[in-house]
Amino acid sequence: MASPFEKGSAAMSNVRWIFADWDSEASVWVAKSDDVPGLVAEAPTPEELKAKLEILVPELLEANAHLLEDGACPRQVQARFNAFEQELRFA
Repeated sequence: MASPFEKGSAAMSNVRWIFADWDSEASVWVAKSDDVPGLVAEAPTPEELKAKLEILVPELLEANAHLLEDGACPRQVQARFNAFEQELRFA
């Protein structure tokens, strides 16, 4: 089965992935992404983290477009918070 991160795949060019894990020591959700250069964010709830990501992700994608393999802004960003997934839409 092909990975959504496989070079040249449709998923690779249209979707950026963000993964968030719960840090029990700090009591926060921590989001990181290989698809969004420079992204590291944390917040105490998924809702607060989503609000941060809605601001940070478009700014980072624009600022770091030269670092992206395809140089294109994604049509969508998927965020995976441990056991659940939600789509983030940016205007």
